Amino acid sequence: MDRDLDRLARVATQRRLELGLARNKAAAEIGISKDTWKRLERGEPIREMNYGKIDSALGWAIGSCVAITEGGEPIPIEASSDDAVIAHVPVEGLQGEVQDAVAVAAVLTTPDLTAREIKALSDQIVEELRKRGILP
Repeated sequence: MDRDLDRLARVATQRRLELGLARNKAAAEIGISKDTWKRLERGEPIREMNYGKIDSALGWAIGSCVAITEGGEPIPIEASSDDAVIAHVPVEGLQGEVQDAVAVAAVLTTPDLTAREIKALSDQIVEELRKRGILP
């Protein structure tokens, strides 16, 4: 499958700027070279292992960079006051509330899930709730 590295470059750069991170500092904090981060933001290929590090630096669930290259969305995570991690699946309405709740529960109980796995689990639960007539 072809990856849309230009899309990842745009989204990652925008997120870095939203977070107020300098490129060099962000790279140093996660243990990658500033040149690797530059390649990411130019839409050039980088080593697969660096995507997870970049996900962390940008406050995304692991797998978000890859999801972006495949047309998906990142799943933002944040630490709460009780040291829990909260993930936010970007969907509107009641379905979005259900998916957000599933994402939070998934990250709290199984922190090793990737963004793709969290999204798949959320979609599966929403589909089951539809079959039962709970969601439209």
